[in-house]
Amino acid sequence: MLVKTYGSAIEGINAILITIEVNISGGTGFHLVGLADNAVKESQTRIISALINNNLHYPKLRIVVNMAPADIKKEGSAYDLPIAIAMLAASNQLEADKLAEYMIMGELSLDGGIKRVKGALPMAIKARDAGLKRLVVPMENVKEAAVVEGIEVFGMNHLKDVIDLLNGESGSRPFFIDLKNRILSQTSDYPFDFEDVKGQENIKRALEIAASGGHNLIMIGPPGSGKTMLAKRLPSILPPMGLEEALETTKIHSVAGILKGDTSLVAERPFRSPHHTISDAGLVGGGTYPQPGEISLAQNGVLFLDELPEFKRTVLEVMRQPMEDRIVTISRARVTVNFPASFMLIASMNPCPCGYYNDPGKECVCSPGIVKSYLNKISGPLMDRIDLHVEVTPVPFKDLTTAPKGEKSQDVRNRVIEARKIQEERFQGRTDIFCNAQMSSKDIDKYCNLRPEGLGLLKRAMERLSLSARAFDRIKKVSRTIADLDSSNEIAESHLAEAIQYRSLDRESWGS
Repeated sequence: MLVKTYGSAIEGINAILITIEVNISGGTGFHLVGLADNAVKESQTRIISALINNNLHYPKLRIVVNMAPADIKKEGSAYDLPIAIAMLAASNQLEADKLAEYMIMGELSLDGGIKRVKGALPMAIKARDAGLKRLVVPMENVKEAAVVEGIEVFGMNHLKDVIDLLNGESGSRPFFIDLKNRILSQTSDYPFDFEDVKGQENIKRALEIAASGGHNLIMIGPPGSGKTMLAKRLPSILPPMGLEEALETTKIHSVAGILKGDTSLVAERPFRSPHHTISDAGLVGGGTYPQPGEISLAQNGVLFLDELPEFKRTVLEVMRQPMEDRIVTISRARVTVNFPASFMLIASMNPCPCGYYNDPGKECVCSPGIVKSYLNKISGPLMDRIDLHVEVTPVPFKDLTTAPKGEKSQDVRNRVIEARKIQEERFQGRTDIFCNAQMSSKDIDKYCNLRPEGLGLLKRAMERLSLSARAFDRIKKVSRTIADLDSSNEIAESHLAEAIQYRSLDRESWGS
């Protein structure tokens, strides 16, 4: 008897519908075809044990399992459950009438328990788009899959639960999630707040500008000056994620297998902080079967690179194209996948190997030229993609003990949201640009017009401060964001002056 069930394969962050055909006929042997990897081929052993331990019959006949399309690689143990269900239906141990309405995915343990799988959210989206009515996933995945509207999602703990559901003997009901309330309950829960930061008003202002325009930022200062502390508080002032952003971010985390079992939706903007020993593939993604890297896991959030010069130069250089295009393409012999990579880069570094160059309280012991050499570990093209350069100095002891609490993150966030609304109106109807940092040269010419006084100020700044030519467009972008924070249609000289001070690492005199 021939029976079909439906499963799913993950390619990039999207799912592909897989038809699992099981035919039982005269003879002996188990044959699995359809470009399956070793984990899929090992399913026979797990299925046999699960059936026997639950007093179910394993057919001792010729069993052929075909997974179509046959030219797409099937990997992982998530096909255990659909294969087992198709085998039971083909041997008349459960009703097969409604199998065409279901997508079924799950890994089987030897006692019939159903274990967590990766990519449940894109699977649910694919099942809905393919016209299927119901989805069966492990109970640990039910919350993430249930955020997809238009399909009934059932979470199951055991093989017998699935059999009862298909036979119409189960009282199980589809899992339901109120998406709006879920997002609202998660978007304001941040462990860090700007009000805890004593002093550093100029750095907090720079972070506010970066959040308002989606700009990349680097902080340079001695150890203990508060660079990491400030960076960790940046997500608390970013605008809340919309539903589409939340779904996109959740898909990536689901495919990577890092979504927690009690999480249905990633509603808070991600904050990823990889160690400087990370590999190229770990940062941008890759592997034999490509998986998303840190830049994709930071989608719609923040990628924080602490001690930037300590990262391998090759690792930093592979970020250049994704930072510009907001997408990373991983090519292998059999497959090419695209992962989204729209993130804010926040970096920090010491100014020199000893860490105390420009420190007002401690003397730098580095020999001449070492400071410039240390900074040169970061290439010019990468630095060119960082809009704001901020020097951080330690907070005096007096300010640490007597200074009042700073402004709350929520107050700063409200200003950021208003600035982003202005940008939404500015770029309305565009799908390639959402904030000022993403403007091209053509957009800069259109939206960043300067008055003659402003052009004169910018010219004098570039000449007197020895700013590089690459700073020109960056200053105009940042000044546009500062003007948006002031709700100003025009870029005033004060906006330009503030933007100019955020290009300190472009000055030829810095570190020499």
